[in-house]
Amino acid sequence: MNRRAVLAVALSLGVSSMVHGQTAPRSQQRLEREVRHELVMLPYYGVFDNLMFRVENYRVTLMGEVTRPTLKSDAEAVIKQIEGVESVDNQIEVLPLSPNDDRIRLAVYRAIYRQASLSRYALQAVPPIHIIVKNGNVRLEGVVATEADKNLAGMRAKGVSGVFSVNNDLRVEKPQS
Repeated sequence: MNRRAVLAVALSLGVSSMVHGQTAPRSQQRLEREVRHELVMLPYYGVFDNLMFRVENYRVTLMGEVTRPTLKSDAEAVIKQIEGVESVDNQIEVLPLSPNDDRIRLAVYRAIYRQASLSRYALQAVPPIHIIVKNGNVRLEGVVATEADKNLAGMRAKGVSGVFSVNNDLRVEKPQS
C-alpha cells in the first residue's frame, strides 16, 4: 500500500492522536495503531461503512455507521482482544435495512468511482471515499488528494436520482512538505 493510501485509511478512521492537547504517549500511539489496523482488516469493512475510534486512557470508543450488524460486533470483538485495551464502548450505528438506500449506495458509488479523475481511488483495498446512506440522505466521509476531487465527488453524489441531500464531509489530504 502506498503512503497516500495509508494516510487516507488512517485519516478516514478518525484517529485521535492527541490526549489533553499533548502528543499521546508511546504506548497510547501503539494502541491507536493497533486499533486502526484491526478495524481496517475486518473482512466485511467496505466503502459503505464508516468506522472511527477514540482512545483515552486505554479505553476505546468505537463510532461510525455500518451496513451489517455483524460488522459492529466484529469490530468490538477484535478491539477487546488487543493487549492493553481495558474497555470498549461500542457506539457504532447499524444503518437501517432499505432497498432504496441500497440502490442509492450503488448509484452513488458508480457516479463517483466511474468518474475518470476519481477512479484512481477505487483501486485501493478500502477506497478512501466512504458513502454513508441513511433514509435517502448521503454523507461522504474520508480523505481525497485535492479540493477539486472533494468538490467533484460531492457534485457526482448530488446528481444521483432519489438522493434527498448530500453532506460532503471529505477531508483534503495535507500537502507533503
